This record gives sequence, C-alpha cells and structure tokens, in this order.
Amino acid sequence: MLVLVVNSGSSSLKLALLDEPDRVLDSVTLEWWSGEDETRDLSAFVDRLPGVDAVGHRIVHGGGRFTGPVRLDEEVRDAIADLAELAPLHQPRGVAGIDAVGAVLPGVPAVACFDTAFHHDLPAAAATYALPREWNERWGLRRYGFHGLSHACIARRVAELAGPDLRIVSCHLGSGASLAAIAGTRSVDTTMGFTPLAGLVMATRSGDVDPGLVLWLLHHSGIDADELSDVLEHRSGLAGLAGGSGDLRDIATSGYPADRLAFDVYVHRLRGEIAAMAAAMDGLDVLVFTGGVGEHQPVVRAAASDGLGFLGVRVSTEANEGGATDISAGDATVRTLVLPAREDVEIARQVRSVL
Repeated sequence: MLVLVVNSGSSSLKLALLDEPDRVLDSVTLEWWSGEDETRDLSAFVDRLPGVDAVGHRIVHGGGRFTGPVRLDEEVRDAIADLAELAPLHQPRGVAGIDAVGAVLPGVPAVACFDTAFHHDLPAAAATYALPREWNERWGLRRYGFHGLSHACIARRVAELAGPDLRIVSCHLGSGASLAAIAGTRSVDTTMGFTPLAGLVMATRSGDVDPGLVLWLLHHSGIDADELSDVLEHRSGLAGLAGGSGDLRDIATSGYPADRLAFDVYVHRLRGEIAAMAAAMDGLDVLVFTGGVGEHQPVVRAAASDGLGFLGVRVSTEANEGGATDISAGDATVRTLVLPAREDVEIARQVRSVL
C-alpha cells in the first residue's frame, strides 16, 4: 500500500509517499502554503507519483472523541474542524490539508491520525485537572497531551534498539516541544495539557504560566482575552524573552544577555520536566532527544543532560557533537539516544491498520 502522508504546518505543507517497508519514495515541502485554494503545486507533486492508495493526515487535536486513527468522511472532517479553539495554530491547517488533498485525490481513502491519541489513556492522576468535577465532566477538561505520533514512533524505535518494557523519556523538541514519560509503549505522563500551549518553553509559546498571573493581566493590565491569547501563542517563549524569531540556533550561541537568559530559562524548564517525567515512572532507562532542536542542537542536549547526573544520565561530548545515535558516556546507567522524528512512519502504519 502506497500511503501519502500529509503534515500541515503553520506555514507549510509537507507531503511524503511511503511504501510498505516505510521507505520514502518521494517528498516535498510546499513553503508559504496558506491552505486556501492553492492546489497547483500539490497537483504537480501528486501527478509525478507512481500512485496513491491511501492518504494519512496528521491532526493535532482529537478532543475526547478521537482516541485513535479514523477514516475520514464529512462528519469526521467537521468534527475535527469544531476542535479548532483547542489548537488554534494547528487545527485549521489540518482541516485545510484535508480539503486540499481531498480535492486533488477524490475517491482515495483517507485517514486522520491524531497527536493526542497516544495519550488518551493517561493514568487518571496524570490526566485530571484539580477543577470542580462537574466542570471536568461537562466540558471534557483534562490533559490531552500532544506530539503523540512522534512519541509513539520513539517508543517503537527504542524497543527495537534497546529492548522492550523500558522506562523512556521522549523529548520532542522543535518550535513546539513536549516530553512524554513512556512505560514500555504506554504514555503515563506528558508536559502539554488541554492545549499545546502548556509545558516547556517553546519558540513563541510561553509553556506553563501561573494561572493567577493570567487572571491578574486580564483584570489589571487592560489587555483583553484575544490579545493575551495572541501573546501567549505567538509572542512569548524564546521569542518573547530574546526577541526575534525565537530560533534556538541563534540564541544558543549568542553572547547577548537577553539571549543567554532565554537559553537558561529554556534549559531550566527542560531539565526539570525530564526529571518529573522520570519520577512518574519511578526511574529512567532511556532518554531520547528528537525533533528539529533535539536532533540538531548538541548544545541543548549537553545543557539538559548536565543537570541529570543524579538520574544516571551522562553524555559523551565526542558522541554528542559527532552526530552519533547513542551519545551515552561509558559510565552512564541511562542510555541517551538521538533519534529522528518520524511521524510519517507512524501515520503510514496507522493508515494501514485502519484500512
């Protein structure tokens, strides 16, 4: 089965055709894709492919309804669109991808694969907010978690490389970032929550902020809810602290005080959350870095690992800076791995399982 994997980002559309052994036969990234009636480049890519038997779409939020991959129809498409308020940066883009690819490949079966699904059976203690029980039940308030397609793929790769039933902390670090505590193949804790705004410091997102601070701003600063939402999503995180785009490639090597503080805040939160994830599993066997930052920024991996010696994490400087997969030091009791984020492989496998 040839599966076309569709990943709709905030400003791009990534497409990849995978065959049955999960080889990428062809791929393209359509930059500055707005999602509005722009199918010429998409059609040109599809026309050069040897065929498409099925389509798999990455969808960020599944809410309480979608706890696994599901075949797309109009009802499912509309239900996905109705969740836009929970992931305003990503959900509308996912729906635009469904519509655009559906127009180019009418009649080809398509499956929606959800980033929240991997975390749907989090233990109740990890998933539940300490809010009035009737609120949680009425509005489906819970910690959903995200980047589940990446974390699920990491769990599978670790089992292949290091063995089954291990305690894994998966660090998906990119412009968006989250950690998952994975016991074997099950997510038992994660850093993101009801929306992708929670948890770690990210490129433009704040991560965790005291809710009392948010309430104070709404009541005393003259900032309304719409502006505050925009600031927390688009003008906070590394970009808010350091200015600019929030690109760690620039911040990590900068000598400017604002950049140095931004990097230190980022690492402080990352290190603390890795330890928290390990605590959720009563220890740690494998630490994995993945995602654009996790895979390509040895300075981030080194800075985070330096404070985790008490867990048994020790990183080899030579291996870390040399592009190795296993960057553990010889005396480490925890293996530290650098693995590529392969949501495309996970999506293709989920599509085959549904169809």
